[in-house]
Amino acid sequence: MGRIRTTFVKTNGIKIYRKYRDKFTNDFNNNKKSLDEVAELNSKKLRNVIAGYITQTVKKESKK
Repeated sequence: MGRIRTTFVKTNGIKIYRKYRDKFTNDFNNNKKSLDEVAELNSKKLRNVIAGYITQTVKKESKK
């Protein structure tokens, strides 16, 4: 079983992904850098969690 992501991470991750869809790929490290450019986040941990969620979302959409 994995960790459960909070509603804050999910809602903000989806908002950022929908607005800047072309900047994100299925590479986590690339998504971290893109997220730094796009959003102002307070902590590195929060950035990493949101980047991971966006990476997972991109991978799900590519399977469809």
